[in-house]
Amino acid sequence: MKTPIYVSKNTLFPILFGFFVMGFVDVVGIAANYVKKDFVLSETLTNLLPMMVFFWFAVFSIPAGVMMSKIGKKNTVATAMLITIVAMILPMCSYSFPVVLFAFALLGIGNTILQVTLNPMVAGLISGNALASVLTLGQFLKAVSSFLGPLIAGGAASLWGDWKLIFPVYAIVTLISMLWLLGCVHENASKEVHVTSFSSAIGLFKDRYILMLFLGILFVVGIDVGLNTTIPKLLMERVGLSLDEAGLGTSLYFSARTIGTFVGTFLLVRISSGTFLKLSMLLSIPVFIGLLSFQSLWLLCTMIVLVGLLCANVFSILFSCALQHKPEYDSEISALMIMGVSGGALVPLLMGVVSDGFSLTAGMAVLLLCLLYLALVSFRIKKV
Repeated sequence: MKTPIYVSKNTLFPILFGFFVMGFVDVVGIAANYVKKDFVLSETLTNLLPMMVFFWFAVFSIPAGVMMSKIGKKNTVATAMLITIVAMILPMCSYSFPVVLFAFALLGIGNTILQVTLNPMVAGLISGNALASVLTLGQFLKAVSSFLGPLIAGGAASLWGDWKLIFPVYAIVTLISMLWLLGCVHENASKEVHVTSFSSAIGLFKDRYILMLFLGILFVVGIDVGLNTTIPKLLMERVGLSLDEAGLGTSLYFSARTIGTFVGTFLLVRISSGTFLKLSMLLSIPVFIGLLSFQSLWLLCTMIVLVGLLCANVFSILFSCALQHKPEYDSEISALMIMGVSGGALVPLLMGVVSDGFSLTAGMAVLLLCLLYLALVSFRIKKV
């Protein structure tokens, strides 16, 4: 029997604000473009930044679950936010490529812990039909945060001549979130805790269905981060925009994803997940081919919006399918799916290698292969 963990009636809001902080990780997209310009980097070196962020999802997902059971969810989230604050302060103290890499590694570690911990915190406070809507609200707040990142960086560069001023803004907001959480969320020390082990989680890879969905998560996050880092480069190369102007393309993508997540919440009530995923993936392939081909600013922006809309709900659908496949292993499956977020490190790195060897368009074609895999997955998922 599940024991209620949180006793304060006002704890939901500071927990939800944590989802907003979770969205700070997507600043790596526009930051990679500024860092490339500042240090004159190749595509391969530039894509080390997202790798530094998302590699840790493969390493820290299961340990974060163990950490929760030892020090509690509230303290685990506070630790993640403290790591995030340190990550945001470092580039302002010393701006060099090694320091930036280390800072984004810390950002990835902190974000991994946040993603593993915040959803169970909500589940400990909310039950029944309200849980899904509250979790969706959390993802919406994360998407809003992702959308605002490039705008803040571009505004800081235009108004004050230094895009790095986004880091102290993020540090202050994270500090406020941490203090709000510590002051308002109260955790019952007598709660029962289920500890997820490495062996029980990794053993689920023997299930081909779970492995298929894990790879789907890996590729859809790779698409998301790959577009996040590549859209500004594409707009600069195709239509000659400046970096500050091209960064708005990333915000355009995230705004489309935000709208897509909101609309998908209602559509998925009326349409099965399988049908929704099939339609989304089959439509996304010709749209992405258009993104690789067009030279017009307006056509490119239209394709960016459509890709954002069509891919907005893929992560949540695959995650839901995995949980419903073996609900008795929900903790282990959640940890594995969050490990799949490491696709945000692997796919952009591969894109960078291909781009350096051939062209930016060839590098983006890697994302088309990811979409083709997801289209195949859409025909194999079980009805949910």
